[in-house]
Parts: sequence; C-alpha cells; structure tokens
Amino acid sequence: MTTDAPPPKGASDTSPAQPTTEQFVQVQESPEFGELRSTYRSFAFPLTVAFIAWYLLYVLLSNYAGGFMGTKLFGNINVALVLGLAQFLTTFLIAWFYSRHAAAKLDPKADAIKSRMEADA
Repeated sequence: MTTDAPPPKGASDTSPAQPTTEQFVQVQESPEFGELRSTYRSFAFPLTVAFIAWYLLYVLLSNYAGGFMGTKLFGNINVALVLGLAQFLTTFLIAWFYSRHAAAKLDPKADAIKSRMEADA
C-alpha cells in the first residue's frame, strides 16, 4: 500500500518536475511541436500506405492469381512463398528504416522540447 506522503526530512526527490496542463497545451500549439509532428507524419503515413498496398497486393494475388502465385521459380519454391517471405523482410526493413529516421530527425527535436518543458516546470 502506497501513500502520497511527502518524503522524510533530508530525503531528496530526484524525479523531474511535472509540467502543468497549460504548459503541455502551450507546447502542443508551438511551431516546434508542429514541425516535429509534421516530420513524423511525412515519414510514417506514406510508408504505412505503401506497406498496406503491398500487403493487399499479396492477398489479392493469392486469391485471384493462383496460377501466377503457383509458378515454380526453382525446386519447390514458388512465387507465393517468395512474396510471402518478402512481406517479413519488408516489415523488418521498415522497422530498421524508421529507427534510423527517428534517431536522426525525431529524437533530437523531441529531446529539445522535453528539456525545455522540464526546465520551465
């Protein structure tokens, strides 16, 4: 059972100060936050649409182009298997690409906003 009692005398509180609701709203309306949101959206939305289109193409080909998907490429490996495995590869590539994008473009902007908010609190 926990209580919200203040720390005992002599104990230091190491948690960062919490910004107020007004500070959150002010930051949300700032041009800096708008730029961060725009940078995220300009990356995430097109890539998401492209991946969904690629996935739906695979599903549609599987349902309506059985002859094409059953085409043997070598041995028992056919087009359907290769495209299905490519779905996994694409997923991992997108995750890796997003991680690099976030580290280079999103994280520095978000850290600057966070530091400013914590300094103002």
